[in-house]
Amino acid sequence: MSLLLAQRPLPVRRASRWRLVLAAAVVAGVALPPTTSVALAVPAPTDPPGTFSSVNLAADRTADNFFYRIPALAHLGNGVVLASWDARPGSAADAPNPNSIMERRSTDNGRTWGPARIVAAGKQAHASGPRFGYSDPSYVVDRETGTVFNFFVYSKDQGFFGSAYGNDDENRQVISSAVISSTDGGLTWSEPRLITDVTKTAAGSVDAQGVYQPIAGDVRANFATSGEGIQLRYGQYAGRLIQQYAGSILQPDGTTRIQAYSVYSDDNGTTWQKGVPVGTGMDENKVVELSDGRVMMNSRDSDNGRQRKVAISTDGGRSYGPVTRDAELPDPTNNASIIRMHPDAPAGSAEARKLLFTNSNNGANGNRVNGAVRVSCDDGATWPGLRTIDPGFFAYSSATVLDGGLFGVLWERNYTNDMQFTTFDEKWINYLCAPLSAQPMTAEAGQPATLPVTIANQESATLSGSLEVISPADWTTTPTAVPAIQPGGSTVVDLALNVPAGLQGQQRLQLAFTAADGRVSQTTAVVDLPVASAGLTLTSTLTSAARDVTVNPYTAGDVLSYTIRVTSTSGFPTLVTPLSANFTSGFLPTACRWNNLPAFGAYNCTTPRVTLTQEDIDRGWFVPEFAMTTAPMSSTSSTTTFSHRGAAVALRDGVLSATIGGTRGDDGRDVVTGP
Repeated sequence: MSLLLAQRPLPVRRASRWRLVLAAAVVAGVALPPTTSVALAVPAPTDPPGTFSSVNLAADRTADNFFYRIPALAHLGNGVVLASWDARPGSAADAPNPNSIMERRSTDNGRTWGPARIVAAGKQAHASGPRFGYSDPSYVVDRETGTVFNFFVYSKDQGFFGSAYGNDDENRQVISSAVISSTDGGLTWSEPRLITDVTKTAAGSVDAQGVYQPIAGDVRANFATSGEGIQLRYGQYAGRLIQQYAGSILQPDGTTRIQAYSVYSDDNGTTWQKGVPVGTGMDENKVVELSDGRVMMNSRDSDNGRQRKVAISTDGGRSYGPVTRDAELPDPTNNASIIRMHPDAPAGSAEARKLLFTNSNNGANGNRVNGAVRVSCDDGATWPGLRTIDPGFFAYSSATVLDGGLFGVLWERNYTNDMQFTTFDEKWINYLCAPLSAQPMTAEAGQPATLPVTIANQESATLSGSLEVISPADWTTTPTAVPAIQPGGSTVVDLALNVPAGLQGQQRLQLAFTAADGRVSQTTAVVDLPVASAGLTLTSTLTSAARDVTVNPYTAGDVLSYTIRVTSTSGFPTLVTPLSANFTSGFLPTACRWNNLPAFGAYNCTTPRVTLTQEDIDRGWFVPEFAMTTAPMSSTSSTTTFSHRGAAVALRDGVLSATIGGTRGDDGRDVVTGP
């Protein structure tokens, strides 16, 4: 379901309309305190400048009543565009659901589309054989030969989370990797070719009992990350085809990490090689070639850090350097897309340095909303360009460059039957290559403040205009004039702030520099305000059935159930997080967590459990002990810890005994006459 806001054109000048578009584009990307008011009067994406259109390619669920998910998009040239996604029977479930790969084809640059058809068919379990499925498509186009590849998962009985180690495609417990290819522009496709032996390392051995024993570096489960891979254009690796994967990989210390890696070919897809895994807490990831031939990886963060993870390769994607988070790319843990805006531009040119990025522009929480496009003019070092595609539900997206100066984005508006194909031109984005930067600063609520903002001119012409806060609305300032900035130069502008009373903690302000021609660049500035400590009251109640331990003592393996009551003593919204406990389940790490608990609010957590051990039985009692942290929502790093120790529970008879002895100190007293 789309969560589009009711909209109508606003009777204001173009620059003001654009500031409102930007305000909407960043609202979900900046974690604003609940008391903050934000203007959400968003003009329609079809408003000028530029051109914009959008159409649903997935309205036809066919007679099989498929659920549609996971978009992939590729432009082959000469107006041919391919759009692919999962056709999922019975539900929108991931593998090992017996999914199929659906495709539609356009020959007029995406203006019209042929019918939906299956190019790799999964199968439900049947008397003729067990089930299997294909999921998560990703195109790679070889522009040297004209061949297009479509990579995806081949599943049998297990998906990513249940897959076993090993790369034997006959093993139904092993998730596999498949690829199909077309040499006629997507009209016909080959049968699936399995490349699990390349993508899913298995260097261990089989023991005497026939059980596979993995070693460090083995991949337990993996998948081709959906969307589109690339072909390198520059330098010694020009012509290399690259498809991204994510995998759960065994580490030397015995743990597993979700890491990202490239699978690449230097012989036009005849053979493929696996690159070196990188990072931890990685997930679906994409790569883009930079203007100097380096390769940038941009990854979803499975650790829920709410920012994109980035790494750079100097060897054509074989290996990558350190992984960092990009604070300019907020993300609600979602699949995104990153491409070169001008893939045919000469190496090192200004056009070659321009990147385009699409995602759910929301770093405040896990909601997949507020789809937006961003532009970088410096190989991804900064991202000053931003415009909203749709403020409502916006999940996975896949972007590509079309003919005629257009860009195409295929994205999920729901998980059933709405796969939007959106096109726009460069003018529509209305971006300005003039990145803004502001160092974090401290201020006092209710007091005026001054924020120094640096504006750098990456354009080829002199820039001037105005700078202002576009959200939150109650920080509104009078636009500050920006003097002329020469190409390659920069200036510092002191922006006067009206700090609202009653706020505390970290505040994020969206700043916009509007040039004289109406184009806009933006950034997020951080202002820290004093924080009051948050407070909690904790109690615990044993909810297991009453038990007479003299006749029915507890034994090892019995389970005690608890309800925890958490009450905020703070007059502002807070984040409550479990810290430690002697419960064995239902508490750590997030079972009793509460995000945005209202002022003086309270809740019950009914999931904590403890499975008794023999050590508990020998001791004879159990005492619940746990700790939680709380912090203002406006400054979630400002935590205070509260601990609780509950009442002891006797586990067997004879635990508590005492001998009371002594002598009377009133010997001889007649209690009848002197009670």
